Amino acid sequence: QVQLVESGGGLVQPGGSLRLHCAASGRIFSTNTMGWYRQAPGSQRELVATQTNSGTTTYADSVKGRFTISRDNAKLTVYLQLNSLQPEDTAVYYCNLNQVSDPNSYWGRGTQVTVSS
Repeated sequence: QVQLVESGGGLVQPGGSLRLHCAASGRIFSTNTMGWYRQAPGSQRELVATQTNSGTTTYADSVKGRFTISRDNAKLTVYLQLNSLQPEDTAVYYCNLNQVSDPNSYWGRGTQVTVSS
């Protein structure tokens, strides 16, 4: 099985920045996709950004140019740099992992990001 643990969330003012971390452990294969999803109150969970082990990235249009995803494969860790945060970015951010060799999709417990003045 796989375990994902997020950290780095918190309260920030509009225009501020946060850096989220997600550490993976367990049965991790070299070929995988890790990413971040978020769910705001009253909204469905949506994709924020993903990155494959080889570096290919995907971003939601709403965060392009503001958020940056990165990985440290040796540490089995994925990061999300959130810049120019807006109140609309307020949500619980969840780490996700998928791999071809495992049909299961894994999720962390989430970390709260609140953008408010």
